Amino acid sequence: MKKTIHSGRASLVTLIAALALAACGQEQPQEQQAGQQEAPPYAVEVAEIARQDIPLDKSYPSLLRSDSEVTLVARVNGFLEERHFEPGQLVEQGDRLYTIEPDLYQATVNQREADLQSARAELARAQRDAQRFEQLLSQNSVSRQQYDQALADQRVAQASVAQAEAALTSANLDLGYSNVTAPVSGMISLSQINVGNLVTPGTELATITPLDPLEVRFQLPQRDAFELRRQLGERGSASDITARLSVPGQTNGDNTELEGRLNFLGSRVDTGTSTVQASATFANPDGAVLPGQFVRVRIEGLKRFDVLAVPEIAVTQGLMGPQVFIVDDDNKARERTVQLGEVAGPWQIIRDGLSAGERVVVGDPAGLEPGRAIDPQPFEGSAGAIVEEAEQEEAQQEAEQAEAMQEGEADAQPAEGEEGAQ
Repeated sequence: MKKTIHSGRASLVTLIAALALAACGQEQPQEQQAGQQEAPPYAVEVAEIARQDIPLDKSYPSLLRSDSEVTLVARVNGFLEERHFEPGQLVEQGDRLYTIEPDLYQATVNQREADLQSARAELARAQRDAQRFEQLLSQNSVSRQQYDQALADQRVAQASVAQAEAALTSANLDLGYSNVTAPVSGMISLSQINVGNLVTPGTELATITPLDPLEVRFQLPQRDAFELRRQLGERGSASDITARLSVPGQTNGDNTELEGRLNFLGSRVDTGTSTVQASATFANPDGAVLPGQFVRVRIEGLKRFDVLAVPEIAVTQGLMGPQVFIVDDDNKARERTVQLGEVAGPWQIIRDGLSAGERVVVGDPAGLEPGRAIDPQPFEGSAGAIVEEAEQEEAQQEAEQAEAMQEGEADAQPAEGEEGAQ
């Protein structure tokens, strides 16, 4: 009987212990889950956004052309006697290029000079006769008709002199045209006509292409043109805007850019392309860039005024589209869908979705979830510093790649990359 009682008590103790263990097993996951929900605040850079002027880094494609290019044509008849240049040579304005039978036109000039001398002699005789008849008329020695005839002869002689002078001027022009000179400075092409051929007025001889300076025309989107015109209103002149020209696709590692000035900004929008025409002039003393090349023109100082912007890294892709994380009054992360504008260097312009004064997570949002406690860290970056840093890094990478391609090295030295960036 005692054995039965002891056995029942042992079973009861075993059951209580099992229930206690089961209860502990259920409490442990709950405690772990509570511990996971109470994760420490996430330390990340947070900035209170405000409206500011953001500089843009934009370039525009253009097909390089030389608006001062000149096609030389013959302006007189004759045989081409001499050529005074080599194809591809750089010629200066005023240099003699071709000779077209100058002796023939010099003889015509001599003849016209003789005709002018004869006409002047006839005018002098007619003037003396008119003066003599005027005196005789006052003495009633000649008739009025004879005096009028003398005046008419004088006027005819004057007209003959004027005609001879015009003929001499025309002959001198033809003589000048017999020596073809360069109207502009530039590189001359192959000659279209060989020496010894007969040329007539309008015969094309060669082409001169000015290489320094170069005038580049390109198209600005209407919004960029509007902002640029707004800046011109503050600065006062288009020539104060710096432009830079580069040739894409160069593989020789030469990243030299041509620096120039904006010299024209159109006043109307092309209805077909919604663009505004602009023009810039670049010094090209070494002929590094030639007409016909595709180039890119970058305008320095172009800005977007009074806009909201966040670092591009702060923008992520959510279910409703692009989004950023803002920090509420309780220092909790909240999602906010935004409408994106342009990218300006490391900055992303925000068109809609944010208001000035809101706190935005501008650090790396990787692993950040809505509702997560935030330990806001001060953001000490500035637009100018970030843009400059990004440009230096980009220039350093380009310099390292160019050096690697030239020397066949896999890795460039950092010092050389920094020199390339400077």
